[in-house]
Amino acid sequence: MNKYNKFLLAVVALLVITSCNSFLDREPLDSLSPGSFFRSEGDLGAYAVKNYKFSTPEGWAGAGIWAYDNHTDNQAATGYDNRWVPGEWRVPESHSDVKDDPWNFTQIYEVNYFLNNVPPLFDQGQIQGSPATIRHYIGEVYFLRAFEYFKKLQTLGDFPIIKDVLPDEKETLIAVSKREPRYKVARFILEDLNKALEMLNNTPPGGKNRITRNVALLLKSRVALYEASWLKYHQGTAMVPGGKGWGGNAVDITGFDIQQEITYFLAECKKASAELADAVTLAENTGVDKKMDNPYFAQFSANNMEGYPEILMWRAYNLGDYSIVHSSPFYVRVGGNTGLTRQYVETFLCDDGKPIYASDRYKGDESLLNVRANRDQRLQLFMMTPGEILSPRVVGDTKDILPLAPAILDIAEKRCVTGYQIRKGLSDNWYRDGNSAIEGIPLFRATEAYLNYIEASCMENGEMSIDTKAQEYWKQLRKRAGLPEDYMITVNATNLSKESDWGVYSANKKVSSLLYSIRRERRCELVEEGFRMEDLKRWRALDQVSKFRVEGVNLWESDLKDMYKNDAGENLLLQEGVDKSPNVSGYVTSGKYLCPYRNVKDNNIIYDAGYNWVEAHYLSPIAVTHFRITASDANSLTTSTIYQNPGWPLVAGQGAK
Repeated sequence: MNKYNKFLLAVVALLVITSCNSFLDREPLDSLSPGSFFRSEGDLGAYAVKNYKFSTPEGWAGAGIWAYDNHTDNQAATGYDNRWVPGEWRVPESHSDVKDDPWNFTQIYEVNYFLNNVPPLFDQGQIQGSPATIRHYIGEVYFLRAFEYFKKLQTLGDFPIIKDVLPDEKETLIAVSKREPRYKVARFILEDLNKALEMLNNTPPGGKNRITRNVALLLKSRVALYEASWLKYHQGTAMVPGGKGWGGNAVDITGFDIQQEITYFLAECKKASAELADAVTLAENTGVDKKMDNPYFAQFSANNMEGYPEILMWRAYNLGDYSIVHSSPFYVRVGGNTGLTRQYVETFLCDDGKPIYASDRYKGDESLLNVRANRDQRLQLFMMTPGEILSPRVVGDTKDILPLAPAILDIAEKRCVTGYQIRKGLSDNWYRDGNSAIEGIPLFRATEAYLNYIEASCMENGEMSIDTKAQEYWKQLRKRAGLPEDYMITVNATNLSKESDWGVYSANKKVSSLLYSIRRERRCELVEEGFRMEDLKRWRALDQVSKFRVEGVNLWESDLKDMYKNDAGENLLLQEGVDKSPNVSGYVTSGKYLCPYRNVKDNNIIYDAGYNWVEAHYLSPIAVTHFRITASDANSLTTSTIYQNPGWPLVAGQGAK
């Protein structure tokens, strides 16, 4: 490959289109033209599906989406993430796989190719099929471009806005690599979503396995809240256009008023959220012990999620015809290399609506059953109960029952890392091996719109009150969770100095008790659904994280300490600081709570250090190769048309400052 073609691939990949999936049964897309394709609604639908890049498990993928909150204060894996160790996350020279490079444009090219060609063909009457279906598929691709750009916004912030398929000219491609201020990117995303909303319907072929209008409303709500909160809490820093140290040019933000932008995005969030929340009712919680007979629980683990209104979009699997399966339910039932942290479990309220430190309903943590007792029903539903029946099936004389002791000593891929075992995504099916599950995977859930509206309303009102609609949404969420509908019971009983939740803070300052209570509600409702890290980033809730120790169950002052013995009565728990080849943290060295990153001290960089945050880590670095290729002076990377993200160097192999 010559240097010019390497430029095309490494910098923007604007002219790269992957070949079609086999189900299209067509010539490779890079040899297609609008004249040979895009002539029927089936062509459009297949092209759109090919560009569905939603993150869903397939094959041996561990606990899948239910472990996406790993490496936060919600959940922990056996290994830690380098983002928590200053200097260990480093700028890459390049990425071996373009798919791993956030600064790539392959997906953007593919959707632009469609959007540049299909709407004109449709206007000219050259596409066969139902006009409503054709419009829907065009709307899907506008949604897909918005979805891709939102990922860029979350990862990189400022980013080039490219709407067209570009000529194979180096100078042109370098010019369009110029980064646009993030608020303009966010507005562009909303523009695409507005176009999608004009075209999408809620009853497409394929049902809720496809993008619908409701899904577009939810993404619009999500994007608008994300940008509003990012601008509010990061304002004045290099993370926001015009802030101190921002890398862009002043001319690019002429007329920019950050308060006006925050107001605009909050209003857009509320508008989209309300339209969706008013149209979709919450699933009923019929009891904590019902599992698959409880719609609230079953909607996360049903084989077919089509009939659950709260699930707006899901992915179906099929074993018999296509062998498209995944492993998530198996890993959820055994531990799955994840576990809820003590800090997270303690965030859930008692059933009187008060935090555990303010309620006489809290029974303590001397046993796992005590931890769950008298608590928010979401904790009881979505965290395993020791000895519970996993499925009603019996094989021979063997019943499918969860052991009384969490699998904290199992191999890494199956370990219950903290002792608090996740449960969301568990069905009544009995999987004795990992790769045969056909449970659906939810992608978008309407409840998020309720939460988004409540938070946006509080931000609009200076963090001190919420409007009537927000109050009604919050009451519905609390009622379903088995909590008093009066949220002020929680607000008035909250003492921020006693909360370990990082969401207490924004920009290293405590937020109001009302706003924190709303963040708590969001954290508890979205348990195990992978929202936590992006929430913490947009809230700027990580500035104060220093020497944070991840903790799990009470191991040494509870009934668990005597549950790990072999047939000879020997304790299998080998303490760090006491035993050779320790497999758990020690009582003397770490205290009564299980500390998954203090099992061994030698060669363990976070044994004493714990989690620490660097401001630059709010955004990802851009690989050095992109600066080399776009620099006007090969000896000076600062002459590139792009700029590095705040705090990250232009030297490969170095960490952020």
